Amino acid sequence: MASVFSSIEARIYRVFDRQPPQGRLHRAAFWLLIVYLVLCATGFLPGIIGGFSRGLRGWVLFALAIISLWLGARGLSRNMLWKVRNRLIVTYLLMALAPIVLFTILALAAAYVFSGEFAIFAVTSEMHRELAHLEAENQAFAIHVSHVLDDNPGIRSVSLPERNIQGRDHIEPGLEMAAFRDGKRVPLDGVANGAQTLESPAWASNGFSGIVVDKGSLYLRAFHSISSGGHETVVITSVPLSKESADQIATGLGMVTVLPFFDLGEEGTGSDRATASSGKRSGFKFNGEDLGDTGPATGRVTGGKPPRAEHFYDIAIDFFAPLSTTDWHTGQPHFIGILVNSEPTLLYRRLVITSLKGQSIFQTLLIGLAIFFGMLELVAFIMAVRLNRTITQSVHDLYEATREVDRGNFSHRIPVRRKDQLAALSGSFNSMTSSLEGLLQEQREKERLQNELDIAQEVQANLFPRDDVSLPSLELHGICRPARTVSGDYYDFLLFGKSGVGLALGDISGKGISAALLMATLHSAVRAYRFAGEELVHEGVRALHAAQASSLDGAKGVEEIDCGEWFESPGKILALLNRHLYRSTQPEKYATLFLAHYQSESSRLTYSNGGQLPPLLLRRDDSVVRLDRGGTVVGLIDGMTYEEGSVQMKHGDILVAYSDGVTEPENDFGDFGEDRLIEIVRRNRYLPLPVICEQVMQALRDWIGAQEQPDDITLVLARQV
Repeated sequence: MASVFSSIEARIYRVFDRQPPQGRLHRAAFWLLIVYLVLCATGFLPGIIGGFSRGLRGWVLFALAIISLWLGARGLSRNMLWKVRNRLIVTYLLMALAPIVLFTILALAAAYVFSGEFAIFAVTSEMHRELAHLEAENQAFAIHVSHVLDDNPGIRSVSLPERNIQGRDHIEPGLEMAAFRDGKRVPLDGVANGAQTLESPAWASNGFSGIVVDKGSLYLRAFHSISSGGHETVVITSVPLSKESADQIATGLGMVTVLPFFDLGEEGTGSDRATASSGKRSGFKFNGEDLGDTGPATGRVTGGKPPRAEHFYDIAIDFFAPLSTTDWHTGQPHFIGILVNSEPTLLYRRLVITSLKGQSIFQTLLIGLAIFFGMLELVAFIMAVRLNRTITQSVHDLYEATREVDRGNFSHRIPVRRKDQLAALSGSFNSMTSSLEGLLQEQREKERLQNELDIAQEVQANLFPRDDVSLPSLELHGICRPARTVSGDYYDFLLFGKSGVGLALGDISGKGISAALLMATLHSAVRAYRFAGEELVHEGVRALHAAQASSLDGAKGVEEIDCGEWFESPGKILALLNRHLYRSTQPEKYATLFLAHYQSESSRLTYSNGGQLPPLLLRRDDSVVRLDRGGTVVGLIDGMTYEEGSVQMKHGDILVAYSDGVTEPENDFGDFGEDRLIEIVRRNRYLPLPVICEQVMQALRDWIGAQEQPDDITLVLARQV
């Protein structure tokens, strides 16, 4: 299915000579566009299909718009931020302007909260000031009433000559007072009739002043008790929290609304009931939300007027805070809410009311300081852009220089205009381009040498046996892994007719090209002597046949010249090779070499070891025979002779010949060793010889680990069938 969609995309884009989309979002946008076009076409159809298409295409268009906006923003971001200059500017904005914006937001939020708290503080201060005044008056009234009753116990009513209660109505509308003597109400002259509703609370013993809830209304109320002559006199003064008192509290602050958090019932203040009877209700908005009517059903009291902005920074400050009140009958605490709607100018005037003459100057200084800081930020931004330009100009010069070098123009130089680190970088680039030509020349020379080494490796690989050699009674397999490109190790298999085979394994001193060349010399010499012996054997056989045809005595003389036996002797061949290498190579050059000849009729292996690590013959009964007969290394001392040894190979016996690269690799546990080699061969002895060799190689790789292969590795296996 995916291939079908991809084929359709490719065909459509081929019409417009464009490459088909690769990303998932691009493909999603493409198919959404196709679906939208199909829905637009089917939208003209009548019936359910047309209605469904018209209803669905809006959602498809919305999804297409979202993906397109995302792809457009991503493409714009990639194109804009490709230049280092734009990246640095964006980085500066993120590092410099972002903290300023965050701190500014934090400062504005803190200023808003502080302004709101200050507005609440101003409102509560006005309430507390009124309460303090009310408490002082109530205490004076209580002392006066107590003295009057002490002097005239039978008096029917007490007048308050210290204060004209009726004259206070225009200041504190709805003022009410009540007096009690030993729990009995004492009539007071000049007190409003509503005062008869005041009751002395049982929970207040000495004195009290605060905002109380009484019969569903809010009051500023003071209570004072005096004991004199065995009698207790109580005086209560109460002022309702009405619109008039709220107006007085909100003077110079804006608008104040008291929001009760309890059910006020159907009763309220006299003004509230009048408002309810007239059917008029006033509303209040907080943060643009209509909080509802302020009628008697809610007991909400609003005073003041909404502030009007005087300056551009005069934003509406709407703040809310809870205020504790007391239930007059039970003494339980209640809470009401105070909502203040003000602006910075009004709050600032209230804050600096003691120095109104200097507030405008101070305010102007603050605005000027803010403008000055803004100018400093602008100057800093311009300087940062200019510094960024010096950086990006150097990057641009380097980019253009790399393009010139990519075209092969090594004579291009970057103009150095300044003395800074970027200018030093440009100078370093100029120095680099001046020496790059020589480096490339050296690289070409190295590539030529590497090609020659590859050829040498290929030639050397042809010197090793290409295929495994086997006789009906013997299997042979060998492997060589060079530590470098070419190897100084050597092994070879030479067949003699159908019943004999020669085996050679050697290790040249040193590594690299010189060892590989000496290895080739040794390989040629071994084969030359072997093939020479084979030719002499053939010539001896022909001479024998001729002598038998002529005379019996001649045949006897030919039998005495057994050249083939002489050249099949490993010890004699080692002696010849020692003389050859000693006279044709440098004194420090030598080789270790193991030669063996196997005869299939007798299953006997004749060998001679010239300084090579002794091969190991693993018998079928797991015993091990070391083939160590021979002599010293080949090519170091002239005139050396080499002993020969012989072993009889039986069914299942395995000959293991190896170079020092097999047993001498080290790690933290020591050398790989002969014992570990024999154990691997013993464990896999019935597997094919190539598999056994691979098991040994894998064990060596695991033993060496991540280290470089220290020496050439050569392994030859021969198994009696």
